[in-house]
Amino acid sequence: MIDRNLPTPSTETLAVGTPRKRRLSERLPVLSQLRQSVGLQRGMLITGLAITLFFVVIAVLAPLIAPYSWAQQAVDGQKFGTQQPPSATNLLGTTVSGFDVLSRVIWGAQTALLVIVAAIACSIFIGILLGLISGYFGGWLDRVLVVVADAIYAFPSLLLAIVMSIVISRGQSSLGAGVMATALSITVVFVPQYFRVIRAEVVRVRAEPFVESAKVIGVPTGRILIRHVLRNSTRSLPVVITLNASEALLTLAGLGFLGFGIEATAAAEWGYDLNRSVADVTSGIWWTSIFPGLAIVLVVLGITLVGESLNDLSDPRLRTRRRAGGAS
Repeated sequence: MIDRNLPTPSTETLAVGTPRKRRLSERLPVLSQLRQSVGLQRGMLITGLAITLFFVVIAVLAPLIAPYSWAQQAVDGQKFGTQQPPSATNLLGTTVSGFDVLSRVIWGAQTALLVIVAAIACSIFIGILLGLISGYFGGWLDRVLVVVADAIYAFPSLLLAIVMSIVISRGQSSLGAGVMATALSITVVFVPQYFRVIRAEVVRVRAEPFVESAKVIGVPTGRILIRHVLRNSTRSLPVVITLNASEALLTLAGLGFLGFGIEATAAAEWGYDLNRSVADVTSGIWWTSIFPGLAIVLVVLGITLVGESLNDLSDPRLRTRRRAGGAS
């Protein structure tokens, strides 16, 4: 017998619940990966983020933090002197050219950040554009772009950056021209990497049913490329960007060390300072080389920790394995 006095379910109960909108911390690449990490993986990611954030803060606040300009050799009419040990006036000593080491290290962070951002921004724009067109349309254009990208990718990156630096800079050494010349030299090295990543994702996404459905109902090609294909082809970009950032810094330092980077009077650059301090090491003058070298090592370490952690967390097998290990 049916009990007719049972309460009637409300409309809210019968209605299908709408999916919860994800918070901003769940949508941002690095923050969402941080929420998923556990144990040692989380420690590596937090350490890398702390080092990288410290580097960015130093670079942005360089005009306020640095005691002197990158090319300043005197204060109140008094010369700093060359290769002077750490003192009250120069906390980390002076270089062979009479520059303050601490100021050069701080201003060098700003130069490194500018080059990294400019190089990656140009590489992403060109690489995504070429990869999107090549992967979606295919044909002879796809074959030509793949061959060119493979040829550039097989070329030694530092040697290619040296050649492009000579071609682009043409003796210009100002801050803007030097940074852009170095950034464009690194861009040529990085474009094939973004091209290959985006092209592989586009080839996979273009065969999905929702892309075919958009074609059938007459959605314009440009809208399909941007709204449907591109939005689902960039999941690997955060990992590639972080790994390329450390490579860009090493390439910048390599160019500066070999004499193809930015001159000392135009901007501070860690690779150039290392080049000038090579002869000091045999003379027992350690402060001119250890601090620029330590800055390069720490920044590359921090960015690499972030990149490797994101790479591991983007792999479902590794993520599941680490979660199982943390739960046990």
